[in-house]
Parts: sequence; C-alpha cells; structure tokens
Amino acid sequence: MLSVGKNAVRELLDSDKKIEKLYVLKGAHDFDRLVEGARKKGARVEFCDKRALDRLADGLRHQGVIAESADFAYCSVDDLLSIARQRGEKAFIVILDGIEDPHNLGSILRVAECAGAHGVVIPSRRSASVNETVIRISAGAANHIAVAKVGNVNDAIRQLKDEFVNVYCADMDGDSVYDAHFDDDTAIVIGSEGFGVKELTAKLCDGKIALPQRGKVNSLNASVACGIICYEVVRQRSAK
Repeated sequence: MLSVGKNAVRELLDSDKKIEKLYVLKGAHDFDRLVEGARKKGARVEFCDKRALDRLADGLRHQGVIAESADFAYCSVDDLLSIARQRGEKAFIVILDGIEDPHNLGSILRVAECAGAHGVVIPSRRSASVNETVIRISAGAANHIAVAKVGNVNDAIRQLKDEFVNVYCADMDGDSVYDAHFDDDTAIVIGSEGFGVKELTAKLCDGKIALPQRGKVNSLNASVACGIICYEVVRQRSAK
C-alpha cells in the first residue's frame, strides 16, 4: 500500500502503522524530517529520480515523496463499537451503502475522522476500497480511522441495532436532520452517488434524515452530505 504525497506520508508517520520503505526525490532537501521519522520507524529510505517516482505514483501527484506500508488493515463492526467503549463515548459510526468513487470515499474518511467518528463501514462488493487514491484524497485520515469491510451492509445494520445503536439513513424524503437526536449510540447510512440508500437498507433503519434544500439543485455530493450530517452530530454532542 502506497501513501503518495507529503500530507499522506506525514499522517502515515504519525500513525501506528508500520512503514516498509520511503521513496524520496533525489537531491531534495525539504524531506529531512520525513526521512528521520521513517528511519526511526525502521523503514528503508531510497532516493530516486523523478521518473522513478512518477512510475511508482502511477499518475498520482507525489510531490517528491512516497511511503510503502503493508496492505490496509480492515477491522470488524465489533471493533468499531469497542473503540467507542474504550473512549467512554456514545458510538458514532458512518455506514456507506455503495460509494464507488474513491474520491468520495477519501473525502468521507477525512470528514469522519475530523468529526471524531469511531469508524466507517463499507461493503466488500460494489464499493470503493481503501487504496492509494483514497489515502491521498483523505489527506492521510485513512491512517487514523478504523474501516470495517463487511459482506453485507444490511447484516451490519442488524448487528448494530442488536447492540442498541440507532441507525439513520440519509434520504431526501426524510425528516430534517436538525430535528433528529444523536445523543445515544448512532450510525448514519450514506447511499451511493447515483441511487442513494437501497430500499431494503432504508427500511431496516430507525429513521430517515434529510438536509433542507433551498436551491434549484435537488441533491448534494455524497461526501458533502456526509460532512454536514457528521457535524450536526458533533454540534449536538458538544452542546451537552
């Protein structure tokens, strides 16, 4: 797994993940701290010319530095609940129902981590997975937030409800998000870019929430909608 670019590499170094190798542009002098940090973590450092870095980055903007680590380690839904319990907090989980664009997934991981979510759930099929693009778009947040990959999103929702987690899905026909209450254990389901949350998945949820629309465009990008909802959770919990 590659972390491409300064921010992604910096966040990887700040995480507890093991780094195998750091590739640095030959002759560059502004990566000394990254090189020192990588060596402290036991990584090998290789100085390369720009063409070698370009090939390695495969079209991504590397800014002269790339880090190589083990493949992304997914966790379970139980792990996400354990993280919340260990922090002594009410659970806050984001569930993605078919987000296929890696740019959207990266943006959602970034906002979920910034909002203090305990993790994100993604399906193993018909969904973007965590890769180099996702890590770059997340600005390295993917190295700090737990991601559970599940065989079936509906089964994950049932499991959370069995643990008394309130599950809400984002839906244009739902009640205003500002009328919902997120004080207790909460999971938010965000649907795919083109089709929203699947009908059966929506029926499993405890309620539907919507963002008020005032303009002529009738929908928001999935990652933008997720960000607004996540920060409504933050706002309500911070007010207590």
